[in-house]
Amino acid sequence: MPPRKQVTKKGPSKAGTAKMPETKEDFEEELKLMADQAKDDSWSNWAVQQGIVYGKALSLIALMAVYANVSLLTLSPVYGQIAATRLHERVVWAALFVGWGGNLALRRALSVKTIKLLPLVAAYIPVAQYFLFQASESFGVNLGPAITEAFTLFPLAMLSTACLADVLENADLSRLPKSIAGSVPGMGSYFLLKTIEIQSMQQLAAQIGKSVFQTRIGLELVLASAYSILAPSKLIAWAIPALLHTTFFNTHLMTPMATSSLNSTLHTSEWSLVDRSESITGYISVLDSYKDGFRVMRCDHSLLGGEWTKFERKIVAEPIYSVFTQLEAVRLVQIPNKAPDNKAKALNIGLGIGTSPSALIAHGIDTTIVEIDPVVYDFAKKYFGLPSNHTAVIQDAISWSQSNKDELHENYDYIVHDVFTGGAEPIPLFTEEFLSGLKHMLKPNGVIAINYAGDFTLPPLGIVMNTIKAVFPSCRIFREGEPPSAETVEETGRDFDNVIVFCTKTDEKVTFRKPTEADFLGSLSRRAYLFPKHEVDESSFAATAADAGILRVNATEKLAKWHDQSALGHWAVMRTVLPKYVWEQW
Repeated sequence: MPPRKQVTKKGPSKAGTAKMPETKEDFEEELKLMADQAKDDSWSNWAVQQGIVYGKALSLIALMAVYANVSLLTLSPVYGQIAATRLHERVVWAALFVGWGGNLALRRALSVKTIKLLPLVAAYIPVAQYFLFQASESFGVNLGPAITEAFTLFPLAMLSTACLADVLENADLSRLPKSIAGSVPGMGSYFLLKTIEIQSMQQLAAQIGKSVFQTRIGLELVLASAYSILAPSKLIAWAIPALLHTTFFNTHLMTPMATSSLNSTLHTSEWSLVDRSESITGYISVLDSYKDGFRVMRCDHSLLGGEWTKFERKIVAEPIYSVFTQLEAVRLVQIPNKAPDNKAKALNIGLGIGTSPSALIAHGIDTTIVEIDPVVYDFAKKYFGLPSNHTAVIQDAISWSQSNKDELHENYDYIVHDVFTGGAEPIPLFTEEFLSGLKHMLKPNGVIAINYAGDFTLPPLGIVMNTIKAVFPSCRIFREGEPPSAETVEETGRDFDNVIVFCTKTDEKVTFRKPTEADFLGSLSRRAYLFPKHEVDESSFAATAADAGILRVNATEKLAKWHDQSALGHWAVMRTVLPKYVWEQW
């Protein structure tokens, strides 16, 4: 065996050996350096840990805030926007209270971490909504939205809040005074929740309908996916049936397959969905009734108008609602030095299906239409024959009026104001300030027609009438149909109708000329309803708003507080106009 190679042993290298402290001062300085290094390492670990805690807390709050808004959006086609919001805050508050106070009990009772349940609950919410909406008639408009959210939003918000409380137990609040340290997590979380709710609703309104993932059910699927990323677990496999149902069987999902499935259901009742979209003012759809021969456009739980399809269209279509025909009587008001139609200009605030502006255009009047919702405008052109020879302004009427009222001073011979939708009027469009802006744009001998849908038993109608008369010196007021009997009003508790007000800028009494054959545009509906018949005496609404004054921008609460009752009455009326399954199968 060859001899081993001998290797010289080397001592420790001077370069690789730390210098030993030689004096007491050197030793103390090295100890200080080691303490500082340990302190730095400890602070870094603390910062990372706290960053994770607050990041997870922020994620939980943000998802809960967005889902609360999406829940409201999904309720509005079945119950209307106002009815959906009535008890929404109470449901959220109850969920926050139970979740924040019961997080320890949940943690002990559950065999899995609470946060692991969030993706599962979020995935099943669209399924629960699908079946609960079909019971809306039984639930009723008063409690239906709250009952629906009790089985959908409440468990999600409650579990999210419990998880938030669990997460914030690891938050280091030692630097805060003990007097406030205990309340900061709860108060701070609630403030952040409300802030994100407000901001996210604005973003949702601006982006809604731009893709399938930016629709009501699409957003719920996106949020369920976000929860699964936040809390991944094997439990997510149990969400597969829910996802399959939503994807393939939930007719509320805005896909061609879901639309086809919905039409298969509607066809059995002789209805057909022509088109639908989600937009800034709500869920917009166009429906045909084969049995009765008409077509309507809906916005959430309200109708924007309709026309008969069983009658031949001559110059214009035959509207199914006489109110839109009566608005055309703005041309019949007798005024001095009246411009001929081919030289007159009209402004139409609010479009609907375009019944009134289409007639004005047919008479040769240069018409400008201001409509906030681009989908409503597109559907009116595509499915209701709105002529193309007009000026379209797709913009909020208030901002447009403020920007253009001086340039358009005394520019219009006629103004038609028709903006009711969704179960309640857009309050800013009935304020003294907005109506004064319209008056500013109306010629000295011009005429304005204003449609307000209201309940004669409630103060809002009187308040709006007070405001209109405060702006325009001479007015006459009509309702769409004959007033109901006192017994009917007492039995139903409401007297809801469209109210049309014709006003001028002069003090002379408003009078109408008799319509001629040309005014009817070959339309049977106009022959029957063009001339207003059911005039309303001021005493009909004066008693409910005698001391209410008028509506101003800085005092809209006097009208807003009655919105709930007005919207509930409107919901009941709409359920008599179309079958419940049409409203529920949106």
